[in-house]
Amino acid sequence: MRFRTLWLNIRRKLHPAGASLPETDLAPYRPCLEKIRSNDFRSASPGDLRRRMESLAEEARRGTALDHLQAELFALVAEASRRTVGLDPHDCQILAGLAMARGRIAELPTGEGKTLAAVFPVCQWAISGRGVHVLTFNDYLARRDASWMGPIYRLLGLSVGCIQEGQTPAEKRAAYVCEVTYVTAKEAGFDFLRDQLAYDPTEYVQRPFQAALVDEADSVLIDEARIPLVIAGLSGRSDFEAGHLAALVKDLAAGRDYETDAEHRSVFLTEAGIERLEAALRCGGLFEGRNQRLLESLYCGLQAQVLLRRDIDYIVRNGRIEIVDEFTGRVMDKRHWPDGLQAAVEAKEGLALRPEGRVFGSITLQHYFHLYPRLAGMTATARSAAEELRTFYGLGLTVIPPHRPCLRRDEPDAVFIRREDKQKALVEEILRSQARGRPVLVGTLSVQESEALEQDLRAAGLACQVLNAKNDEWEAGIIAQAGRPGTVTISTNMAGRGTDIKLGGPQEQERERAVASGGLYVLGTNRQESLRIDHQLRGRSGRQGDPGSTRLFISLEDELFKRNGLTDVFLKRHRQENRTGALETGSIRREIDHWQRIIEGQNFDVRRSLYSYSSLVELQRKIVHEERRRILLGGEQAEDWTPHWPGLAAPGEAGLGRAGLAHLERAVRLQALDQGWADHLAWVNDTRETIHLVSLGGLTPDREFQKSATEAFLGMMRNVEESGRAELERLLKTPDPGLELQKIKGPSSTWTYLVKEDQFGWGVALAKGKNIGLAVSTALSMLTQGPIYVFVLALRRLLRQKKVP
Repeated sequence: MRFRTLWLNIRRKLHPAGASLPETDLAPYRPCLEKIRSNDFRSASPGDLRRRMESLAEEARRGTALDHLQAELFALVAEASRRTVGLDPHDCQILAGLAMARGRIAELPTGEGKTLAAVFPVCQWAISGRGVHVLTFNDYLARRDASWMGPIYRLLGLSVGCIQEGQTPAEKRAAYVCEVTYVTAKEAGFDFLRDQLAYDPTEYVQRPFQAALVDEADSVLIDEARIPLVIAGLSGRSDFEAGHLAALVKDLAAGRDYETDAEHRSVFLTEAGIERLEAALRCGGLFEGRNQRLLESLYCGLQAQVLLRRDIDYIVRNGRIEIVDEFTGRVMDKRHWPDGLQAAVEAKEGLALRPEGRVFGSITLQHYFHLYPRLAGMTATARSAAEELRTFYGLGLTVIPPHRPCLRRDEPDAVFIRREDKQKALVEEILRSQARGRPVLVGTLSVQESEALEQDLRAAGLACQVLNAKNDEWEAGIIAQAGRPGTVTISTNMAGRGTDIKLGGPQEQERERAVASGGLYVLGTNRQESLRIDHQLRGRSGRQGDPGSTRLFISLEDELFKRNGLTDVFLKRHRQENRTGALETGSIRREIDHWQRIIEGQNFDVRRSLYSYSSLVELQRKIVHEERRRILLGGEQAEDWTPHWPGLAAPGEAGLGRAGLAHLERAVRLQALDQGWADHLAWVNDTRETIHLVSLGGLTPDREFQKSATEAFLGMMRNVEESGRAELERLLKTPDPGLELQKIKGPSSTWTYLVKEDQFGWGVALAKGKNIGLAVSTALSMLTQGPIYVFVLALRRLLRQKKVP
């Protein structure tokens, strides 16, 4: 005991308050747990439970701290759970609830009942009556959890709502007014952006934020957080060049006309490729200002042809491109690539080109979560992300032990030199395990890989179930059968996310046979860029003390190692190129662990870089939307314009009435602000992607971005005022201003962009001295100033003289 105390004191000195060290000592929570258990409501009637909950809510509204009400409230939730859904909360669930109520992330192992654990802090926050959002990973989980846990809330007098994609504004408004609302993080973010474009206060669906609890917190707060949520209106314009350019770039030859970097994250034209395209297009110099849009479209076509791969990065379904999430293997709803890249991929696949969109609003999930005064979450895999959760959200991590000891065995990786050797050994392992009656789940990296493994198994005479982005609507049914003895399920990383695989089948009818065979055997076919994703796959096995085992089969030719230039490094160091079996040495496993941590750190830096760029834009968004809200709601600082124009105001009032004139002015001002903000967002996007050029002059890109974006924003706000006044003056002079008012509307179509900082490696390559041609060419999208344009032309001539490969 003395050693433990000494060790804790040392750790506190090494990691002072606010550091990212996970909390594993649960002693501070034990007294409250004992108080909760001492409150016994088993003899109380349902009416008594509700009245006691109402009494606690009244105390909270009078100012009593929620912590002082916590023990009794948690006891009420536990009793309501026993009576309505038949679940008696165990200590680990209550401890997780206590941690989340303190604004922390609770790491609770797979199968330990996170869904019920979330109800405790949600009820604590909900008694204020201001609403709590439970942010889930997908629509299915939002619907399932709201239905499953709903009776608990209703017994205690709390209303429950559920948001689903495609609901009407009225349906969403009714769900958001409930004390508890289950909704995906992305749909809640979309609704927030739609509210920011409302032209009438009655169009709002959300009310002011109070608290949010995030399910699958590591995936939502980290993996998804880099992706901006975007609201856009259709511009009605298609990229007329995409089809022609797709055929043109398809005939370009690697090595001769274009090259990729070692990590295959960027592609750029060679001098020979530039000359070939200039001759084919008869456009003169590609880098001339009049060819700006053509050059952008060419690079989009080249990226679509070379960097984006069908059945890995996207699938084609029902005549549409659907982007696949690299972490889960799921299709990402309503997600597009930006800036002509979507049209380039559609042209590559011979699909009808959809109209492009104009972005009217955007917010990253990182910044969206900061809108909630209270934030907490839960997941099974957050320990390795503790520093990132603290850095971006100020959230500490509490590790909750399992209710039953974990019996799962995580076997050492089987490492092979070549991919085909790995595949052969993997098939043999699956056949051996299935013959013994074990249920087997195989996690693959992509749709393509899952289908290739299915073909190999069927060629060996083994039937299997396949779950990937092409049939994700069948996920629940496939997962329900994955624990039956002898069943082989192949899946991308989507399998079981938010659901448990029960040994013996959905009703555990063959549980004894599955347990006797050794439990669920989880096999992985790759290491992931994040150790958390590997842990998520392993966590499908060994739920609630079940037996099970896991093993990863990897090769030095896997995508992770190739993309990061590690395959040759490993081969040179270990010099076992001719070996066909698994490498027995543990040194290579340790080296792979080391490089995986490095890659994780690089991705952390990428997200931090994106955050540094987006933070200023988020501050600007807050200013714009605060001004918009003042105009919309008629705040004290929303000065009317028309009283200062007596020559126009009088005829306007005569034709529209005082209220009608105020309505027209408000609509014009909102439209001017929306259009100005949309123009500013387009400028920001172009500038962010090309600001790396300033490093050629020894300047710091993020600092220069801050300066340029600030100046552009101030100019935009001045222009909005001037253009709005001019438009209002014009409308008041028209014969029928009321008719013009009806034409002023906001956009309705929404989607998200798959965007991350340095998506195709332009800035990284430039920093390495590579890819200058691409970086310069993309800069043309922001070049409207003569001196910069002359600089780029001079730089290109210099590159031609030096014959840069």
